[in-house]
Amino acid sequence: MTGVPIQQMADRVAGLMEQRLRVRGSGLGEKLHKGGRKLPRRVRLAAEGLLAAAAMAQNPKLWAQVDQETVAQAYDICVRHLNGVDGNDRRKRAVVSVAASVAFSVLAVAGLLFVVLRWRGFI
Repeated sequence: MTGVPIQQMADRVAGLMEQRLRVRGSGLGEKLHKGGRKLPRRVRLAAEGLLAAAAMAQNPKLWAQVDQETVAQAYDICVRHLNGVDGNDRRKRAVVSVAASVAFSVLAVAGLLFVVLRWRGFI
């Protein structure tokens, strides 16, 4: 394996992050910086390892130090997770979460209003 496939792996992970997580940026490093919190710790660490290996692969002397098996495992972890992410499902869950929060707040205020009106003798 040469430095080019490692860079292609990093580009593929960056493309999946943009497609699945809607994270914008020019490369994997920038996308990890902006949207790394959307990834689980294990996947984020694998992506950071892949980014470091891609940077090392640019230098012929450092390329010899890159563990190809570790890079392949990191790539597999990232791709497996990102292929399982559904952007529409994430948005639906976020909308439902906000709606549930608003509904609970309205219900709590209505209950408190009822208790106060009952306590004051208006009901």
